[in-house]
Amino acid sequence: MKTAITNFITKTTEIDWVPLNEEGIDTTGIYVKVLRYDEQQQRPPSILLKFEPGARYPYHNHPGGEEIFVIKGSCFVEETVLQEGDYLYTPSGFKHAVRTDKGCELMLVIPDEVEILEK
Repeated sequence: MKTAITNFITKTTEIDWVPLNEEGIDTTGIYVKVLRYDEQQQRPPSILLKFEPGARYPYHNHPGGEEIFVIKGSCFVEETVLQEGDYLYTPSGFKHAVRTDKGCELMLVIPDEVEILEK
């Protein structure tokens, strides 16, 4: 087992933004950096997302809840604006869409796979 703290650090400034690619979903203008990949779940539960101005993520459900921290810019979760420095915890089963007018960078913790409800 790895025990050095350096084995658990993600240097986000050394990672390139890559386009978010989810089959059957329009993710134009959304980019991701993986902070942590869970081998058991075969997915990253901790990510950074960058939305270009006008980008949106469709209506979806979070079976395991979600945490969002706004690093830069602002976005709308449903019709509520989240601005730089805001934190949102959504409980299990919370359904919403996300969009931005001006662009934003978000940190997300998503314990379980998202369920898309509207494409």
